[in-house]
Order: sequence, then C-alpha cells, then structure tokens
Amino acid sequence: MILTDKQILAEIEKGTILIEPFKRSGLGTNSYDVHLGRYLATYRDEVLDARQHNQIDVFEIPEEGFVLQPNTLYLGVTLEYTETHAHVPFLEGKSSVGRLGIDIHATAGKGDVGFCNTWTLEISVTQQVRVYHGMPIGQLIYFEVKGGIENYYNSKANAKYNNRTTKPVESMMWRNEW
Repeated sequence: MILTDKQILAEIEKGTILIEPFKRSGLGTNSYDVHLGRYLATYRDEVLDARQHNQIDVFEIPEEGFVLQPNTLYLGVTLEYTETHAHVPFLEGKSSVGRLGIDIHATAGKGDVGFCNTWTLEISVTQQVRVYHGMPIGQLIYFEVKGGIENYYNSKANAKYNNRTTKPVESMMWRNEW
C-alpha cells in the first residue's frame, strides 16, 4: 500500500520518515518531490569494469545550468537527505522531467528500509537538455512493509552506500563478493 500525503506527514511526525530540507509544497497526494542537488559526476573511463573501482569526476552545476549530452551517463544527487525507518521508499522521475527526455535512474529506483542518505541518480537523456541545481527531478513514494525486518540497510555490515554525502556516489559493485 502506498502512503498518502496525510500518512507521509504522520510518519514524519513519528520520526519514521525524515526529509531534509522538507518543504510542505513538495508534498503531493501520495509522494514527495525531490530536487537535483548541486553536483553531477561522470566516469573517467569509456569502458567500465564491474570488478574494478571505476573513478568519477565530480563537478558543480553552474548557476546558468548544465547541458546534459546523449550517450553519457551522469550521476546526480538529490538535494534532499532522507531517512526511511519503517517503509520502502521508491524514487521515480517526475512526468515533466520525463517529457524532457530525462531518465533519472537506470535500475535503482527502490530503496531499502533503513536507507539514510541522499539519493544518487543515474541520469541519461535522449537529446541535449539543460538542467539546474534545485530543479524538481523526482518523487519519493513510500510503501508499507508487511512483517518484521531483520536487516535494516543502515545497520548492515556490507551496506555500500551508508556514508552521508551531498555528492553522487559511483558504483560499488567491485565490493561485492561473486
């Protein structure tokens, strides 16, 4: 079941959902709007290796915006830091962003219960488009969880994305054992 606006507010009051900064105007009927943070990143190498630590170059989005190019993967970050202690958060793109040809995540739209951080975005575009720091970029939807939880994300020893950041984080696939 998806939480409604009233339920999201009640969970914020209880402390099971945290959104910083929180603006009431970002609350939709059953979602919360998140915004593009100050930084983007691109991978240094043209060929990425899933078993290696692929390095990224992080840069600040200038005030006049930045033009995204097709055939390039950009890592972005949400302006908002979130914590979700009792629900499964899903990040989806806003329809107005999609209508500009911007995809904000390739595969990682679902968070885990216990995820506490900003969200790294996997941004790609179908044509050139200028983006700006602070623009609405996506929406968080919260699902109820059925049953108890044994492993909260923020307490898992092998969680790879627990360090609080305001910058995009590269893939940590290389840390997996396989």
